[in-house]
Amino acid sequence: MARSLYEWLWQHEFWLPPGITWEDMQESEDIHYPHPRDLLLSFPFALILVVIRCAFERAIALPLSTKLGVRDKQRPKAQPNPMLETFYSTRCKTPEEGELTSLAKQCDLPVRKVERWFRRRRNADRPSLSKKFCEACWRFIFYITSFVTGLAVLYDKPWLWDHRECWTGYPQQPLQPSLFWYYLLELSFYWSLVFTLPFDVKRKDFKEQIVHHAATIFLISFSYCANYIRIGTLVLVIHDASDCFLEPTKIFNYMKWKRTCDSLFMIFSAVFLVSRLVVFPYTVLYNTYYYSMEIFQPFFGYYFVNVLLLILQLLHVFWSCLIIHMVYKFFIHGTMEKDMRSDTEESDKDEESEDIREKEKNGVTYFSNITSNNYIQRNGSEPLNNRAHLTNGHVKDR
Repeated sequence: MARSLYEWLWQHEFWLPPGITWEDMQESEDIHYPHPRDLLLSFPFALILVVIRCAFERAIALPLSTKLGVRDKQRPKAQPNPMLETFYSTRCKTPEEGELTSLAKQCDLPVRKVERWFRRRRNADRPSLSKKFCEACWRFIFYITSFVTGLAVLYDKPWLWDHRECWTGYPQQPLQPSLFWYYLLELSFYWSLVFTLPFDVKRKDFKEQIVHHAATIFLISFSYCANYIRIGTLVLVIHDASDCFLEPTKIFNYMKWKRTCDSLFMIFSAVFLVSRLVVFPYTVLYNTYYYSMEIFQPFFGYYFVNVLLLILQLLHVFWSCLIIHMVYKFFIHGTMEKDMRSDTEESDKDEESEDIREKEKNGVTYFSNITSNNYIQRNGSEPLNNRAHLTNGHVKDR
């Protein structure tokens, strides 16, 4: 059964153009081709990256955040309550009004206190500012390293300058050691992101991030097995170009360096929109869809890699809409809007405003300029209790 599945999976019709078989991909002493088993090395390398990341965040990024003035907000803690904790852990983190009323009766607490407990409990689960700072530092270090590595590997490669060279001699294109290690570095990093996904900062585009990681891993793995490495290296370099500006933008935002953050955000927006909406479609999508047809006829691998690239492009369009909206707000308000992907922390000020509204509803309204005798009334006159009335209707100061 396993052998039949193996033979079916590695049929040359799936991976190679028509007229090419695995026998045509025989190696020699000077010529080496990609082997699927090479990708297994990405798992131990991904674990090594996770260990390096943990050490980096603890020994470098966290102390650096303290020196740069990144302070975590003091959050009021929710009082221990086993019944509410059980509901929060097993049922729902944001209960409806009816559920709040039921829980309040069970705990013999006012509904407002139960609502406040859930608000504070949700805030306790939100990542701290220092955690966000450490994560952004790690990703910035990797993206700048991988981008420089990609340029160093590709600067003398002909397909970086002439995209038709991606298909010259395909699929019998020897695998160079520098390309192998570059591919392994990128694949290991994305596997490490998958491993740490439950512990990383979760943003509103969490589902899109999962789709992005899955599509990227499939694309890197399939392009390696089918020897689409030349086009794959272009995809990796294009993606790293804009990410190099995104992470420092986050870092300066956490440091509250507003002007520097805004400037970097505008640079990131320009690089992202140009690289993902202009360079990527022409250099990659048009290349794989049209130029490749000058060399071979369509086959399964051709359709599969184009589908993966199209998924990435749809994600590019999704994030571009968010960025364009933020840029629009920047020009309208003169400052960068909060990242719409970030989760907003709930504040107890909401409770204070609710208390005020409820007091007003019950007719209990407080105005300090009326109750205090130390303030002058709005018309400039003094309170009447500080004056003495004469029989002739005149007023005399005491």
